[in-house]
Amino acid sequence: MKLLIATHNRDKLSEIRALLAGIKLEILSLDEYPELPEVVEDRDTIEGNAAKKALETAIHSGICCLADDTGLFIDALGGAPGVYAARFAGESCTYRDNRLKALDLLKDKADRKALFKTAAVLAAPDGIIAIRQGVVTGKITTQELGDQGFGYDSIFELDGTGKTYAQMDAEIKNEISHRALALKAILPILKTLAQLD
Repeated sequence: MKLLIATHNRDKLSEIRALLAGIKLEILSLDEYPELPEVVEDRDTIEGNAAKKALETAIHSGICCLADDTGLFIDALGGAPGVYAARFAGESCTYRDNRLKALDLLKDKADRKALFKTAAVLAAPDGIIAIRQGVVTGKITTQELGDQGFGYDSIFELDGTGKTYAQMDAEIKNEISHRALALKAILPILKTLAQLD
């Protein structure tokens, strides 16, 4: 069965490939479909963005599509950056720009609680098949720690671990992260579809 992952982000794709290893799927990315129109992520929730991305990509490609969207919700910032996590520091920002902005905004804050939430959506050309979520809680550190991962990984310390995602081995992160939880929740459906194919 072909499964198109609706992303150009190689870091995210690598994580998803690792999580889906062992299922009989031919995993493709948007890089292999340059003719597909870009989906504008203009919804105000991560579920809305992921659903729009999955369904539009499935319709235009003609095959099943898996899309996800992630938000980082920081209590002291009123839930920001939330759904705008990827472009928190501006449209052309880097991962580091986003981290530095978050650290700067929190520099005088005692409350550093945050949660990461991922919505994963599986769609076929004729409609959405499933929506699943993964949520983890933690805190924003006072400085960057670790050199693994991407995005906010070096400033998000996962509750109960004493470590940021960037201080964890990729295998460990792929077991316990917000994205891992969302994708694990959608795995049984993918396995069933792969067997039917």
